Amino acid sequence: MTKKYVESIERWVKHKLELCEPGHDWWHMERVHGNARIIQEREGGNWEIIQLASLLHDVADAKFFDEDKAMIEIKQLLEDMEISDLIIKSVLGIVKNMSFSKEVEGNGFDSLEYRIVQDADRLDAIGAIGIARAFSYGGLKKRTMYDPAIKPVEYKSTEAYRKSESPTINHFYEKLLRLKDKMKTETGKLMAAERHRFMEVYLEQFYNEWEGNL
Repeated sequence: MTKKYVESIERWVKHKLELCEPGHDWWHMERVHGNARIIQEREGGNWEIIQLASLLHDVADAKFFDEDKAMIEIKQLLEDMEISDLIIKSVLGIVKNMSFSKEVEGNGFDSLEYRIVQDADRLDAIGAIGIARAFSYGGLKKRTMYDPAIKPVEYKSTEAYRKSESPTINHFYEKLLRLKDKMKTETGKLMAAERHRFMEVYLEQFYNEWEGNL
């Protein structure tokens, strides 16, 4: 895929995401793209598929867009660039199935490229940046930061997860702290370890400050 096509896709994605909150803006795509490149260089996989999926994955995010309409738009964009049907099918499969909420019920989709892009995205959901993104989105949704009386839950369906209004701190236990063990590549697992540890340290500090122990 030529540099010209990549730049065209980047412009399209930037336009689509310009009204999204900071945790899901263009810079998130940049970071996921960078993570995906690191993993692909160590794990292999078709870089064209990985690159396209990492750049396009949040354009169909149901938190911000009509998912079905967005998938049609992505397909049309790639067809207009005369990208092969096989590549398009792979990219659409990744974009449609990579979210944490989809895996609550199991999505049945898999490929090396899918694992790489999903790990790259999940790396951006943990660690220092992941913490910042969690509170950014919680603020957008006007969620309580923390309420000791509201306990974390384990969601049994995609719908239940997406409808959750639980405090942001609960999100650490409902999703973020679980991602380290859900990484699907060896490189992703190694990269997740330090970010996971940072979240544990952060939570310890948070509770100490909340309870007036510091």
